Amino acid sequence: MRLSGKTILITGGTSGIGFELAAQLLKLENIVIVTGRDQRKIEEAEKQLPGVHGFQSDVCDLKSIPLLCDAVITQFPGLNVLVNNAGIMRKINLLGNDSGGLEDISREIDTDLIGPIRMVKQFLPHLLRQPSAAIVNVSSGLAFVPLPGAPIYCAAKAGLHSYSQSLRVQLRNSRVKVFEVAPPMTQTPLFGKDMHAADVRGIRMMDVGEMVRRTIRGLKNDQLEIRPGKSNLLRIMSRVAPNFILKRLSKSAGAMLPTAHT
Repeated sequence: MRLSGKTILITGGTSGIGFELAAQLLKLENIVIVTGRDQRKIEEAEKQLPGVHGFQSDVCDLKSIPLLCDAVITQFPGLNVLVNNAGIMRKINLLGNDSGGLEDISREIDTDLIGPIRMVKQFLPHLLRQPSAAIVNVSSGLAFVPLPGAPIYCAAKAGLHSYSQSLRVQLRNSRVKVFEVAPPMTQTPLFGKDMHAADVRGIRMMDVGEMVRRTIRGLKNDQLEIRPGKSNLLRIMSRVAPNFILKRLSKSAGAMLPTAHT
């Protein structure tokens, strides 16, 4: 895929991977649009990245997505790349009170899986009218092997991986390409709030700039499933030694398990 002269919408583009994607894609002479829930962060992103265009929007809000679509297409009718990047990750003990109520427990599903599905549903008719277009879904290396300390996040990303495969097949005779980017654990705020050092002990985080550079290289080479760094290893190990790699990632969840009584 040619990655210059595009009009690109990145959800969750005010921090982390989304922000770095915006920065690097701007340098390639693209029109870059970012979304976020926090207007203050949008304004900060616009200051830090002169030329970027920000829209306040929440992929979990049913009313917000059509409004975003109308506003973006009105101002940027050449929009031809949608990057579903917005995501949240929480450390959740499914046996404890910190897992929240019935509504809160599914927050990662709403943001990380249902949000991208709704964004595609809303923007796809417009993308299909473009001479060429692309959808880029940002999943995770943890879509292949779960980190048990973040069970809902991993389930959502596994769902997004499956959805991306089905979407790619259904659009194979169209002018819309479907890419999936599965980052490894990357140095972003995603791992800074709920996750602690013990949760990722022994796991080397990938630099976000390098992760995005590899992503852009994969997109340019039409690599439909991009697995930078250790994500590729996770995919391989999930097939050849699934119990071994799951055991390695389960160590941090040990403290969550109840004590056995005899």
